[in-house]
Amino acid sequence: MTLAIISLIALALLFDFLNGFHDSANSIATIVSTRVLSPRYAVIWAAFFNFIAFLFFGLHVANTIGKGIIDIAIVDKGVIFGTLVGACGWDIITWYFGLPTSSSHALIGGMIGAALVKAGAKALVFSGIFKTVIFIFISPVLGLILGWVFGIIVYWSFRKSTPLKVDHIFRKGQLFSAALYSMGHGGNDAQKTMGIIASLLFSAGLLGGKFHVPFWVVIACHTAIALGTMFGGWRIVKTMGQRVTKLKPVDGFCAESGAAVTLFIASQFGIPVSTTHTITGSIMGIGSLKRLSAVRWGVAGRIVWAWILTIPCAALMSALAYHLVRKF
Repeated sequence: MTLAIISLIALALLFDFLNGFHDSANSIATIVSTRVLSPRYAVIWAAFFNFIAFLFFGLHVANTIGKGIIDIAIVDKGVIFGTLVGACGWDIITWYFGLPTSSSHALIGGMIGAALVKAGAKALVFSGIFKTVIFIFISPVLGLILGWVFGIIVYWSFRKSTPLKVDHIFRKGQLFSAALYSMGHGGNDAQKTMGIIASLLFSAGLLGGKFHVPFWVVIACHTAIALGTMFGGWRIVKTMGQRVTKLKPVDGFCAESGAAVTLFIASQFGIPVSTTHTITGSIMGIGSLKRLSAVRWGVAGRIVWAWILTIPCAALMSALAYHLVRKF
């Protein structure tokens, strides 16, 4: 294994760390804003379930990223470098402005940008890209619907209970729902970096003749995303936990449960969805159950614009990075 490959693996793990850092707010925003856990204990809780997710999920998403977005035959060190620079750059920019955008789509945008510069449109696997892009719209809508459905079921089931009793029950219940959501986050997002590292190793002839994800890559990626979650993206916590809608423990439970189910379904089918989009949709769903005005739609609109811009902006940054590295 050459120094260049080792350096790119380190860069990929840095992206995975940034993914956890950027998306930690998604895992802990509801449980912090409802004051079930302090931020410190919330990130520890989320990081633990980020890490152990590999015990419960297959590697379907890693395979999609590794060979289902761009033609693996054109992958080389320059393509991987451009991909990671584009994805990391966009993550840092959106973290700075407190926008809960998708690290997953930044990574996919990065892959597309570098591949286009190297080999043109023929290098793109349009079936995989279409499946991913369509879920930009499906995952938040599904999260919204499931958050709304969970809300109806829970509100109806506890309609005769006192607010104090409901609050007491769902303060404990939210620990469970937050754990499920964090597990879904780790199970979907860590696999994206696994796919990048595995495609790099495959292109260098280090995996033999068959594409697969080595176990050490699995552990390294889950460790990196868990550490990123531990450090947390506090700018985004405020947007997710307070600015979109006000939440109570019962609301947080419903939002996290709806988002977790969406992530489990997507991971099972190998679809690299955005955990950010999913939890945002769920929070909006439970917020709109009270009344439509409970959701701050202006903030929601700003978030949606950031979603739309993620893939093209990351692709542009990746294309520039690949163009520059090719010159040297």
